[in-house]
Amino acid sequence: MSAVTTSLPVSVTDVLDARQVIGRYLAPTPVVRPTALSATLGFDVTLKCENLQPIGAFKIRGGVNLLSRLSEDELAKGVVTASTGNHAQSIAYAARLFGTRAVIFMPENPNPLKAASVRRLGGEIIELGPDFDAGNDAAREMAEREGMRYIHPGNEPHLIAGVGTYALELIEAEPHLDTVIVPVGGGSGVCGTATVFKAMRPQTKIIAVQTENMPAVHDSFHKRQLISYDSGQTWAEGLATRVAFEMPFELMQQLVDDVVLVSEEDMRQAMLDLMESAHIVAEGAGAAALAAAKNLRDDLQGQRVGLIVSGGNVTLDTIQRAVCSDEAW
Repeated sequence: MSAVTTSLPVSVTDVLDARQVIGRYLAPTPVVRPTALSATLGFDVTLKCENLQPIGAFKIRGGVNLLSRLSEDELAKGVVTASTGNHAQSIAYAARLFGTRAVIFMPENPNPLKAASVRRLGGEIIELGPDFDAGNDAAREMAEREGMRYIHPGNEPHLIAGVGTYALELIEAEPHLDTVIVPVGGGSGVCGTATVFKAMRPQTKIIAVQTENMPAVHDSFHKRQLISYDSGQTWAEGLATRVAFEMPFELMQQLVDDVVLVSEEDMRQAMLDLMESAHIVAEGAGAAALAAAKNLRDDLQGQRVGLIVSGGNVTLDTIQRAVCSDEAW
């Protein structure tokens, strides 16, 4: 695995530049080392707590970085995007910060916490279709029709550079990590993480994790071609993409060491483990890195492992079901 090259669409220089912007608006998130979790797993665990961002997820970094770079004309016309929730909050938060209109297409019956947050921030929600992909097509059409700036949730260098700033904070706090595990939906988070680590500590292994119920990114990575599926369903909406995106795919092929799958039940149990052993509330996607680490524990023995807790927007109903239900997830 080689260090970052200038041929890639995002470099560590872009991430460093993004930090100069983001530092004016967002404080660093905590890096914690839960001894109980490390003792249980048999390796040193470090958690990067992006669940403690103002919107409860890492995506806010990308939204702030991207919208800070739009022209006055683009800001005047507004932005439009599609999201299952955390990207939506990111764009709504940044749109309020920089004084522009934000329209977000979300699936029908979205996560109520995320939808309520978008509306509080001034974002306009249009619920459409069963999943992200239906709304993404409609967002493109609206942008073309009304002259708005369409924001793709993955194929945007400034989004990837922005979210990569959490990796800068992590590597500065823990410069000797052997492995970092990152949840992957669209791929901006793992691409930002890999961009930083492969430039600053190339020997660190970067592993992405996706739900086995929606494995488009996993399958694309291992088959080395973009793959999409007609359907898929997961309670971890942060991982709910049926289509792999071009720019993250390119970066992952060059910078990411592996992509693994976890089950819905794996994530449910990991969410409970985070609450019990680290006193951290995570949504399904936010618990996915721990779920993967538990599955890989034999390979990770004796290592220093960073886990990205990417978001904490989990509803009380989901927590109650996770704690009390014996049904299979």
